[in-house]
Amino acid sequence: MSRYLLMSLFLLVPLAHAADAPPSDNAHDLSYSLGASLGERLRQEAPDLQLPALIEGLQQAYQNKPLAIKQERMEQILSDHDAALAQAENSGQSEPQTEAALKEERRFMDAEKAKPGVRQLADGILMTELTPGTGPKPDINGRVQVKYVGRLPDGTIFDQSQQPQWFRLDSVIAGWTTALVDMPVGAKWRLVIPSAQAYGAEGAGDLIDPYTPLVFEIELLSVSQ
Repeated sequence: MSRYLLMSLFLLVPLAHAADAPPSDNAHDLSYSLGASLGERLRQEAPDLQLPALIEGLQQAYQNKPLAIKQERMEQILSDHDAALAQAENSGQSEPQTEAALKEERRFMDAEKAKPGVRQLADGILMTELTPGTGPKPDINGRVQVKYVGRLPDGTIFDQSQQPQWFRLDSVIAGWTTALVDMPVGAKWRLVIPSAQAYGAEGAGDLIDPYTPLVFEIELLSVSQ
């Protein structure tokens, strides 16, 4: 069950034992019934959930309170969860293909990590400094002006800027966000981003296959709020 279907659960899933009791307008019964419906589906999808954390997250979000985990982190966790579900649903010929893709990704990342001057950032991202920078670093909620070239592992260019481009850091792939918040203006870096921090199990159309690590050369020109 993708998280994007979560809001439809209460409309589509019959309530357990609903036929055993007459309809009720009691607010407690409605709340309990909705919780039971959600609980049954979550038990099927994720049987190892930590219930106190689940209840905490539900309560804080429902009451519009500050959340304990940053939005960007939650989006990445949920994206990884969706990717794992999609992978588990694959069958037949897709399983060896997936394993082959993951094996090739591990081989590529290990080879890149062994190159001189490579430093590992958070989430397995590999960085090589091509030009140092001395300017300010971007805010995670801010905007960046960059020039970049994106390549597949075989060197094929799949995207590049013809002129400087502005992006919001909350609108780019997770690997960019993780790296750029540590990048000073004026710097030029080579980044090798694992698929989990890029387009994961889904890929990106005909351009990027599932489980494909990406290589970027990025020059940070300016930042703003």
